[in-house]
Amino acid sequence: MTDHSATADAAASGNPRAQRSGGRAARIAVRSAPLSETIRPVRPGMSGGRYNPLTEAEVLRIHETALTALEEIGLCDAPPSGVEVMTRAGAIAGSDGRLRFPRALVEDMLAKAARNITLAARDPRHDLHLEGTRVHYGTAGAAVHVVDVEGRKYRESTVQDLFDAARIVDRMDNIHFLQRPMVCRDITDNLEMDLNTIYACCSGTTKHVGTSFTEASYVGPALDMLHMIAGGEASWRARPFVSNSNCFVVPPMKFATEACLVMEACMAGGMPVLLLSAGQAGATAPAPIAGAIVQAVAECLAGVVYVNAIQPGYPAIFGTWPFVSDLRTGAMSGGSGEQALLTAGCAQMHRFYGLPGGAAAGIADAKLPDMQAGWEQATSNVMAGLAGLNMVYEAAGMHASLLGFCLESLILGDDLLGQAMRCVRGIEVNDDTMGLETMREVCLKGPGHYLGSSQTLGLMQTEYVYPATADRSSPKEWEEKGRPDLLANATARKDRILSQPSAARLDPATDAAIRARFRIHLPA
Repeated sequence: MTDHSATADAAASGNPRAQRSGGRAARIAVRSAPLSETIRPVRPGMSGGRYNPLTEAEVLRIHETALTALEEIGLCDAPPSGVEVMTRAGAIAGSDGRLRFPRALVEDMLAKAARNITLAARDPRHDLHLEGTRVHYGTAGAAVHVVDVEGRKYRESTVQDLFDAARIVDRMDNIHFLQRPMVCRDITDNLEMDLNTIYACCSGTTKHVGTSFTEASYVGPALDMLHMIAGGEASWRARPFVSNSNCFVVPPMKFATEACLVMEACMAGGMPVLLLSAGQAGATAPAPIAGAIVQAVAECLAGVVYVNAIQPGYPAIFGTWPFVSDLRTGAMSGGSGEQALLTAGCAQMHRFYGLPGGAAAGIADAKLPDMQAGWEQATSNVMAGLAGLNMVYEAAGMHASLLGFCLESLILGDDLLGQAMRCVRGIEVNDDTMGLETMREVCLKGPGHYLGSSQTLGLMQTEYVYPATADRSSPKEWEEKGRPDLLANATARKDRILSQPSAARLDPATDAAIRARFRIHLPA
């Protein structure tokens, strides 16, 4: 598939190749035209789940071990409100300050947990339906730097960078949601930073947005802003288009007290939550991949108890999100093969529980969008999709093991994720796709090749995905086109997108009302 926004970008730039008509150029234009959702070769929410790194017996062993950890080790540091609600549900408060969770309690809360949830978007076309093995790719993280690809250096990230990232994501067919990928380092007041994060994301994209809060007291003002954007509290509660990414635990096996209070406030306000356990294997989680999965599962099961003890069936994502260490240095290694296996194993556990699940993939340890970044991002993204992960976070843009974010990588990542989604879609085997009749026609009566066959022409757009930025030309054609550079092409496309007004900008009256109430750092 050719990303239809790329065609629009080229036409807007005055590129004569985009406007040429007649002959081969006209045929190319037809093939480049936007496709309807019904015939696009890839689309959000396609089902994966054919890849299983764990056997059924191994899944059960991990489950049983996680239950034992909850019964015998438990978690500490829950806020008093959390202790009260969980003990009332059946958790046991020990004299050592730890809450322990009987198996019957965990199983009861799993039975009450939401199975199929929808993460709404401001534009309903971008709603995310989380069920089964439906796969969605998006951003996430808290990078503190932006990659300057031209200067080959890093600088601190700003609210303008976040807004620009949102605008680019809004135009990318294969990036399905925007969870805040970087921190606004130019805003020193934490409340203003949290509010401006929401404003920048929602002003840049109509896709679903994920965000975090520094303190529970900041949730109220944020909800007020979201009510204004939605057109009232009732409209917000009917379609909450922002979710809370909540690190409710501090591995190993401790609740994050303040984050738990944030979670409670978000639930009271009708905001979906991501229950995020982000241990680091070899540091804050066991070094073996299986052990890291066990701890993450145990911690997230504690979150399931917490959430459903407050409100049964509340929309929550099972966010087993463990990372890998390079054990030689202790540094995180998000681009490793071990990370890809870890994420795929977590996806399999989500499927075992039948819960909407999310985990991290697509992280590059590489500092720039180079060949290392390509293999690191592709390996884990493809494996996560094949494993049927509902929400693949950090799938595009992330470099330097989550410390840096690159806008050009969103452009390149869109192509990469299109190929990943094609792998998720898999191979359809039926009478038409096996092509026996076409083989007879071509081999016995026809020209001896399939280039012009009706089957080939009919499947060009529906069976195959075509990159929007990557170059597939021959060396001769590449020379004739001036030897285009992939990264330069991505930068040029980024600049074209950012030269145009945001299609997701708020209406003037709402924007003025928000600016009158809150200190917004982006220029009007």
